[in-house]
Amino acid sequence: MRDLIGAEWRKIWTGRAWWGVAAAAVLMCVMADAGFLQQELARTPELGSTREITSTLVQGWFMVELAAAVVAMLAVTREFGNGAISRSVLLSGGRGRLFAAKLIAVAGCGSVFALGAGVLAAASPWVFLAGRAQEPEWTATTTWTLLGVMLVIVVGAVWGALLGLLIRQQVAAILVLLISTWLVGEGLLRLIPEIGRFTIDEAMASVYRGGNDHLLSIPWALVVLAVWIGAGTIATRTLFLRRDLP
Repeated sequence: MRDLIGAEWRKIWTGRAWWGVAAAAVLMCVMADAGFLQQELARTPELGSTREITSTLVQGWFMVELAAAVVAMLAVTREFGNGAISRSVLLSGGRGRLFAAKLIAVAGCGSVFALGAGVLAAASPWVFLAGRAQEPEWTATTTWTLLGVMLVIVVGAVWGALLGLLIRQQVAAILVLLISTWLVGEGLLRLIPEIGRFTIDEAMASVYRGGNDHLLSIPWALVVLAVWIGAGTIATRTLFLRRDLP
């Protein structure tokens, strides 16, 4: 099993696609933090307490979750596109073993992205507030925000892999991921908050303290995330074991 997980791990990092996705995510986070700080300075040129600003600058790195999801999705859908999935099943000793190895590998991939984002997020308040009279104020809330950001990145990688294994077609899977992330969850939260807050994206927002009044409390959001991942794993594994392979 160790060799199988290692093989799936190498598949994730093969090629340059993950470099481009990771670089785009970092750029988006930097631009988001810079834009937020500019707004705060325009509103209040002489910043007072920087506690909230410090937490918000850390929170801005949650967007790495989308990059981790896309990288995991590309890794699992690539084999369906080139027809290599059947060979992988034969060499792995069964679909169940291959499915488990893929999920473990993408969880590890998400952890790598989470650690990288965690380091950059922790450093971002000092970078963006450098040269100003005010210094970052790191609080317990900031720590929990950072941990929440790192957790949703790992969850996002696993969720991206599950969607990829379920849909199988690379472009369609990415479109579903982007639409569900940017339109469905946010749209439902605005129109029907009683339902929208139970979507996986809004549960993630609760965990990294997205700030919306309609979001779930963090303990309930963790339960919702566990239900989404658990149900997604069961459904995807069942279909993966039963559906014909290309």
